[in-house]
Amino acid sequence: MPTTVSITKRGAQRVHARHLWIYRSDVTDAKGAEPGNVVRVTDYRGKVLGKALYSSQSQIALRMLAFDDIEIDKDFWISRLTAAEQLRQQCVTDTTAYRSVYGESDLLPSLIIDRYGDCFVIQTLSQGMDALKQMWVDLLVERYSPRAVIERNEGKVRSLEGLPRTSGVIYGSSPGEFEIDEAGVRFAVDLVEGQKTGSFLDQRENRIAARSYARGRVLDCFTYQGAFALHLARGAKRVLAVDVSASALTKARRNAELNSASNIEFIEANVFDLLREMEQKDERFDVINLDPPAFAKNRSAVEAAMRGYREINLRAMKILEPGGTLITSTCSYHMSEEAFLNVLSGAASDAGRTVQILEKRSQSRDHPILVSMPETYYLKCMILRVN
Repeated sequence: MPTTVSITKRGAQRVHARHLWIYRSDVTDAKGAEPGNVVRVTDYRGKVLGKALYSSQSQIALRMLAFDDIEIDKDFWISRLTAAEQLRQQCVTDTTAYRSVYGESDLLPSLIIDRYGDCFVIQTLSQGMDALKQMWVDLLVERYSPRAVIERNEGKVRSLEGLPRTSGVIYGSSPGEFEIDEAGVRFAVDLVEGQKTGSFLDQRENRIAARSYARGRVLDCFTYQGAFALHLARGAKRVLAVDVSASALTKARRNAELNSASNIEFIEANVFDLLREMEQKDERFDVINLDPPAFAKNRSAVEAAMRGYREINLRAMKILEPGGTLITSTCSYHMSEEAFLNVLSGAASDAGRTVQILEKRSQSRDHPILVSMPETYYLKCMILRVN
């Protein structure tokens, strides 16, 4: 018999709205609940609302698993994994790397599973999912016979759960340098030590979409390991790819070699400084891509982030040829789509340019957005014509 945790009326309203997170301030009674337990959730009148994972330390005390009083057993987990698999079969094409499970959006809160060919990378980001880590590894081995399963549990959120920050191979052997294919573009990734789980999979469909706009002279800012640059190089005469990290550029050059892409020049520089210098030199580009890191990692950073986004977009608009294309992204959940469009409108006004939206895009479809959880919608990508 699972432990029962009671929540306030406000918490019950969140459950009714199908939001999966219940905050500690809305828990009224959690006696007997152990860290990582699956618990029964009841409202202030004692009505059963469903089952959840319980955390003893995080401000997110409950992560809803089901909105009825069903048994949470191996068959339950298999059914959720199967549903996630079916979605990817429908929407993932032309790639050997994609997100198999996207946490809350797949009703598997705090669980991330990324597939890279015959290897899997897993993140268990709460006490409850961490307690189930071995079960998930066993399920992946049973269903797919992978070469390796790797955990990438270095994220700060683990500390908020009172969990150690760890990474490494937990099944099989290290794949070493691992190559993936994305719509014909090849990338070498490091599944054990690379950024995120090895690659920025959430921008995959946006990178492919960017190819159709590539032409002439292209500037790719915050190139990291050259992912956008390599797609843009397929249609461009010349690509200038910029990043402040020398080590990232070493890997970007390696990726360019894998694709025999001789029309990309990589430059180590601070993007803010370089855009300013290019404006002063009256340089011009036909296409500019801006894919910066998250400027707003929390709500208090939004104001400063808006200034940063405004500056880089303003500078980019000023050095685009008339009729040029600006591909610009924000991966900050706290930067809403409305706020981002306001930033772009302000930048266009300051630059004295008129701007048309050609495409509004978000994270790739293997990162689906759960309508009842705005937190799952974080990546905004706008493709603009700047006149």
